[in-house]
Amino acid sequence: MARPAEHDVSSRVLTLPNLLSFLRLALVPVFLTLLMQGQDAGALLVLVISSATDFLDGFLARALNQVSRLGQLLDPAADRLYIFAALIGLASRDLVPWWIVLVVVGRDVFLLILGVILANFGFGPLPVHQLGKVATFCLFYALPMIMLGEAFPAVAWWSQPIGWAFGLWGAFLYWWAGIIYAIETLRVIRLPRVPVPVPSDTLEP
Repeated sequence: MARPAEHDVSSRVLTLPNLLSFLRLALVPVFLTLLMQGQDAGALLVLVISSATDFLDGFLARALNQVSRLGQLLDPAADRLYIFAALIGLASRDLVPWWIVLVVVGRDVFLLILGVILANFGFGPLPVHQLGKVATFCLFYALPMIMLGEAFPAVAWWSQPIGWAFGLWGAFLYWWAGIIYAIETLRVIRLPRVPVPVPSDTLEP
C-alpha cells in the first residue's frame, strides 16, 4: 500500500492539531477580558499558552500527517484575532492610539474586499506573501512587548521602545503587503479567460 504524501491536505475536522487551534480561539475572549481589566500578567500568560499551542499544532500536523484545510484557515485566523484583541484591549486603556487599531483592521478589511473581487471573477484567495508573514510576526511580537512593560514596569525602559519599533514597522509592512496583494489582484482579474468547451453530447438538439 502506498504511503500518503508527507504534506497531504485533508478535509478532516476532528484532528489533534485542529483541537489545539480551537483551544487557541476559545482563549481569545479570555485574553481580551484580562487585558481590558488591566491584568497584564494573566493576559501575557494566556498569550504564552496560545503561542505554545500554535507551535505545537503545526508540529503535530506535520508529524502525524494531519495537515487539514480547516487547520490552514484556523491558524492565521487565530493570529489575527489575538492581534485585534491586543490592539483593542490596549487602546481601550489609552496605551496605544486608536489610529493604529484602524490601520491594522482597515488593512484586513481591504484584503476582504480584494477577496470578494477575486471571487466575483472566479478566483480563490491569493497565496500568502512572505512580506505579510513578516508583518504579522512584527505585530505579534510588538504587542506582548508593550504588555510586558505594563505588567512589569521594571523592564518597561527596554520592552516599550522595542515593542513600539516592531509595532510601527509591522503596521507599515502590513499595508505594504496589502498593496502587493492589490497589484496581484489586478493582474489576476485581467488575465484572459479561456472558455471551457462543452461536450457536444450535452448540447440540446
